[in-house]
This record gives sequence, structure tokens and C-alpha cells, in this order.
Amino acid sequence: MLVVETGSPEETACWGALIGKYAGEGLVVCLWGDLGAGKTQLAKGVARGLGISSHVTSPTFTLINEYQGRLPLFHMDLYRLGDVDEAYDLGLEEYFFGRGISLVEWPERIEELLPEERLDLRLVKLEEDRRRLEFLPIGPAPDGLVEELSAHVCPGP
Repeated sequence: MLVVETGSPEETACWGALIGKYAGEGLVVCLWGDLGAGKTQLAKGVARGLGISSHVTSPTFTLINEYQGRLPLFHMDLYRLGDVDEAYDLGLEEYFFGRGISLVEWPERIEELLPEERLDLRLVKLEEDRRRLEFLPIGPAPDGLVEELSAHVCPGP
């Protein structure tokens, strides 16, 4: 596990950019955290790390936004998902086992569908701009990614 603290939205996005830079095909990143924890900032960073120049927003009403970069990015916001049957209808498993990167906000809505190999990332709001990011790899591929991330530092404010 890797734990870091950030002092600004830009620093949180920097950690996302590192994920995007080093992520391999099929990575699923589950973003656990309350409203305002920094999930969208982190997603913007992942997009930047994948070379995506499009404006990244939270897919609150569309549920899934797709972006094209070095690898496809599938940004999912499952907050409004009614139940796990809706997740099956959306075909989430096809995204999880495809060649792109899946970012899943509110993964607790579909815990039983989450892949056994994934990166759980807990975002905790400490103060107005300060966050604690807890990277918990589940499986060998995310473990290698977290090991790579631990060799980096994002500049603070």
C-alpha cells in the first residue's frame, strides 16, 4: 500500500497523471471517497497522463464518459445507479475486461461485479485542499503500478 498526502487539487491531479502514464491495458481503478474528496481532479490527471486533451468532467448524469488517448479511458460515476442489475445492463464487465483504463467512482454500488484484480484508491478530504490518497493494489498488475508510483513525488503547492 502507498499513502500520500496532497496539498492542492493540482497535486491530486499529478498523482492521477502518474497513474495514466504508467497504467497498462485493462487497469480498473476504484475511486472510494465522499463527495468533494477529489475523485474528479484525480480523473483529470489520469486523462492527462494518458495524453487526453479533452475536457474531463464527472459523468454524473451520463454514468460513463469515454475518452481516447494512449489507451481508452472509461470514466464511470455510479452514484445514480439504482441497483446492480443496471450495471449488468450497462455492460460494465465489458469495460473492465477490455483494453482501456476504467475509473470507477462510487464502486460500492457494484462491489460484487468488481474485478478481483484492481487498484482501490481511497481519497480522504483532510482540509479544504488537503487530501490523503491510499493506493491499495489488489493483484499483481496493480501491485507493480503502485511500486512504480512509490518512486515518484508530486510537487506540493
